[in-house]
Amino acid sequence: MISRDLFKNKSFEGRYVYSWETPPEPIPEDKIISAEEADVVVVGAGISGMCAAGRASQLGMSVIIIEKGSGPIARGAQMGALDSRVMRAKGIHIDKKQFVREWIKISGNRCKEELVWTFANRSGEMMDWLLSLGEGKGVGCEIYGGYYKGPVYTEYPGTHILTREEDSPYKHSGAMLANEMFEEQIREHKNKMYFFTRAEQLEQKDGRVTGVIASSKDGYKRFKAKKGVILATGDIGGDPEMLAAYAPLGLKPKMNWYIPPGMNTGDGHKMGYWAGGAFEDAPWPTMIHLLAYAFYCFFFLFVNSEGNRFMNEDNWVQAKAIKVLQQPGDADYAYTIFDSKWIDEIEEKSPLGGGQFWEPLVTWYGKPWNRDNGIPETIEGYIEKGFCFRADTLEELAAKLEVPYENLKRSVDRYNELYEMGDDADFGKRAELLTSISKPPYYGLKWGPALLTVDGGLNIDTRMRVLDRENKVIDGLYAVGNVSGGLYGVDYPVILNGNSNGRGMLWGYIAANDCAGLEK
Repeated sequence: MISRDLFKNKSFEGRYVYSWETPPEPIPEDKIISAEEADVVVVGAGISGMCAAGRASQLGMSVIIIEKGSGPIARGAQMGALDSRVMRAKGIHIDKKQFVREWIKISGNRCKEELVWTFANRSGEMMDWLLSLGEGKGVGCEIYGGYYKGPVYTEYPGTHILTREEDSPYKHSGAMLANEMFEEQIREHKNKMYFFTRAEQLEQKDGRVTGVIASSKDGYKRFKAKKGVILATGDIGGDPEMLAAYAPLGLKPKMNWYIPPGMNTGDGHKMGYWAGGAFEDAPWPTMIHLLAYAFYCFFFLFVNSEGNRFMNEDNWVQAKAIKVLQQPGDADYAYTIFDSKWIDEIEEKSPLGGGQFWEPLVTWYGKPWNRDNGIPETIEGYIEKGFCFRADTLEELAAKLEVPYENLKRSVDRYNELYEMGDDADFGKRAELLTSISKPPYYGLKWGPALLTVDGGLNIDTRMRVLDRENKVIDGLYAVGNVSGGLYGVDYPVILNGNSNGRGMLWGYIAANDCAGLEK
C-alpha cells in the first residue's frame, strides 16, 4: 500500500492545506472482492489510455484497461503531428528547430525541452503507426487546411483528421475513429476492458507501483500490474479545488466544455501524488477556446459587452479567449461587428489569416477557399438561436446587443477611420485585414471562452515514467495525456491545432513501448 510516512515530515505551516493533499486510508483487505493481474494496467479510456492499451496489446502484452465512465471517449477530430507519411505525400515540410523554438517561446520557457523534442521527433512515427492499423479498412486521413497563416501567430499544417469510407467497418471519424482502431487491437488480443470502474488508490511494494484498487458497483477490485500502471485519467478541470491550487484561470470561464461532464476530476493526479509523484510548477496551462455561444469570431471589429473595442483582432485563439475574460463586468462574451460585405471579405482575407473560429473545421489542405463551405448557413442559424444579431442601423443593432449605442457608434466610427488611414494606430492590426463597416445590414456575432482542459500535471521523463520530488523515477508508474505535465508551460500552444490529441496518443504509444522494453 501507499506509505503515509511520505507526508509525516512535510510542513504545511503558513498555507492552506487542500483536501486531496493527505492520502486516504488504505482500503481494507476485507473490502476487496477480487483480484486480476496483467502485464499492463491502464487507468482511463480516453484517447491516450486507449492508445497505450492498443499499442501494448499489439506488442503482445496482457492488458487491463479500467474506466469510470460508460466507454471509451475522445473529443474532436484534430490530431497534431509532424512529419507523417501523409504530410510527406503532400509535400509538407516543417522546420522542427523553428517549430520547437516557437513552442518554447509560447510556453514562457517553462516547458521541458526534451518533451517538446520528443513530440517533434516522434509524433510522425506514432501517426504512421496509427494509420497502419486502418490499412485496408476504409480509413483515410486529411490535413486540416484552416490553420492560421498570418506572419506573427503562424500555425503549422500538421493537423491530421481521420476520415472513414462508407464501406468501412468503423462507425466514427476523427478522434473516436482512432479509439475504435485501438479497441480493435485490445479485443483481438483478448485483453480486458472494465467500465463503470473507478481507480481509487495505487498499490506499492518497496517503492514500486504494483497495481490499482478500483471501485465498481460490486465492490472494490484489485488489478495487479507486472510491468506498469499507466495513468491516463484526463485533467483537473472538473475539480474546483485543484483548479484553485494549480490553474485558477480555469475558474474564470462560466462554461466548462469538457465532455462527458464530471469525468475530469484529477483522479490520476491525486493517486500519482499520493504515490510520491511530483507536480510541475503552477500555474498550469489552460486550454480555453472560443466554444461558448457561436463557434466563429472571424477577424472584423471586436467589441466587449460595453460596446468598446478591446484588442487586435488579428490574434491567436487563446489570446482572444483570455482577453474576453479580462473585460469589465460579469459578461463572458464579446461581439464581432461586420456589415453585409462580410462573406466577400472573408473569402478575400482568408489566405492572409484564417485559422480556427474563422474557417470551418472541415477544411482540407490544398483545397481553395469556397463560400459554399457552410459558413453563411451557420450564421443564419446563429441568428435564429440568438447568437448573432442583424439590424439595418447601428442604433438598432446596439439595442439588440444590449450595449450603449454611443460606445458602439464611437467604436465603429473609429474603426472606419483607421481603415481609411490604412493604419491601426490603436491596436496594431495588419492594415490588410482592416475593413469598413458601412453597408447595412449590420451584424453582431456573439462568442466567448469556455474551459476545455487543463494541460498540466505529474512530472515525467521522456519515457513517460512519473518522477518523484527528487526527480527520480517511480518504478512501475507512467502518466500520459493530460494527467502528465511538462510539455506546455504557461499556455496551450495552438501553433499546431490538435496537438493535445497528438500528444496524448504519442505519450500512450511511448509508455506502452517502455513497458515492453523498447524505449531507452
